[in-house]
Amino acid sequence: MLLTSNLKQEWFGNVKGDILSGIVVALALIPEAIAFSIIAGVDPMVGLYASFCIAVVISFFGGRPAMISAATGAMALVMVTLVAEYGLQYLLAATVLTGMIQLFFGFSKLARFMKFIPRSVMIGFVNALAILIFMAQLDQFVNATWVMYAMVAGALAIIYLFPRITKAVPSPLVAIIVITVIAITTGSDVRTVGDMGELTRKLPMFFIPDIPLNFETLKIIFPYSLALAIVGLLESLLTASIVDDMTDTDSDKNREAKGQGVGNIVAGFFGGMAGCAMIGQSVINVKSGGRGRLSTFVAGTFLMFLILVLGDLVVQIPMAALVGVMIMVSIGTFDWSSLMNMKKTPITDTLVMIVTVVTVVFTHDLSKGVFAGIILSSIFFVAKISKVKVVETLDEATGHRVYSVTGQIFFASVTELVSSINLKDEAKEVTLDFTNAHVWDDSAVAAIDKIVLKLRENETVVHIKGLNEPSSHLMARLSVADQEGAKLSGH
Repeated sequence: MLLTSNLKQEWFGNVKGDILSGIVVALALIPEAIAFSIIAGVDPMVGLYASFCIAVVISFFGGRPAMISAATGAMALVMVTLVAEYGLQYLLAATVLTGMIQLFFGFSKLARFMKFIPRSVMIGFVNALAILIFMAQLDQFVNATWVMYAMVAGALAIIYLFPRITKAVPSPLVAIIVITVIAITTGSDVRTVGDMGELTRKLPMFFIPDIPLNFETLKIIFPYSLALAIVGLLESLLTASIVDDMTDTDSDKNREAKGQGVGNIVAGFFGGMAGCAMIGQSVINVKSGGRGRLSTFVAGTFLMFLILVLGDLVVQIPMAALVGVMIMVSIGTFDWSSLMNMKKTPITDTLVMIVTVVTVVFTHDLSKGVFAGIILSSIFFVAKISKVKVVETLDEATGHRVYSVTGQIFFASVTELVSSINLKDEAKEVTLDFTNAHVWDDSAVAAIDKIVLKLRENETVVHIKGLNEPSSHLMARLSVADQEGAKLSGH
């Protein structure tokens, strides 16, 4: 009963908002899909078919309602070489294999590793995407007349001012309609959707990619498919987290991974390129009122309706209207508070965010930026926890010296630990107290062994005490020091 209620809410809990937002997204998807097809070196319909198939499939199988998945620039960049060297059929096969790999990742519950992506990297990812979305619009202004600038300004004015009149209809949809009507009635000489590429009025048909089904083919497509699967899931899961925050709801990340896999398998068999979640279109959807699965389904189906039925009208939509919508998306996507909070946040977090942004913007590769941010954040984290404090006390009456160790003992902190202890200590008895420490790895055990063995060379009796249970078990397994010479004890 609860499952039925949830499904009803996800599909029909916001019918009007989902339908209207889906229409806006479908209009904005067309030039994006065409542009990404051109980047990949394939016919524009390959990107449009992919956007249709993936959006419709993900509306049923995805784990994040209201998120839009389709052909994307990040995926297009990965497949450029494959298309250039082997052609479209190998791309379609790689797309199917990409979906299979993503299904495996989904069933393996790899989405749980999302928790290792720091918030500073997430903010950098969002800001970098906002910058890339804005930069992508600049090409439309090359050799443009004042009419283009006026129409973009008009579209932005409608987008931001129309909600003051009414929010019943998404302002981006109103902007697209109004600017299109003005362009058609005045005969303005501006770039249109039709200038981006030719639209073929045919439904996608099921077919198996025409390639040899052998190990040689697998060797060719597997590296590309693995890269596409990782990039696609990374962008999809990060986008899902962003939509979670925007809507104050949760999503099933493992289900989303499986849904992306099914979507790409279907796309590959219906003549489409691999795709993933689109943060720009997802932001348009949410800001236009989309909240449920119906919005994603409408976006995909209305996309094909536009091409098949309203193709003659669609090609007349001025790019100025869509550029205005995408500029709104870039402004709304950018986390402006991250700039205002720079003085408050730790310098390391700020550096991680900046490195993520710069890497993504200069490489146009979201995965490289995120990985760079994660690596830098990990280095900063290791540096923070690698500080070890050693306090030395001596009982002059008995000649018993105690070294009290505080901190995390692992590969990055062992040098500081060893240097903090006098290895030529001539005290009769030495105790290494690890009550306030934790021994993590083989490097830590080896360092403790070194201390023990060096002290015993001076005929010093060495005791190790205060080890917690995990540290004690690790020492018992890996330590090479003579247990009689170095008495180990717990608390």
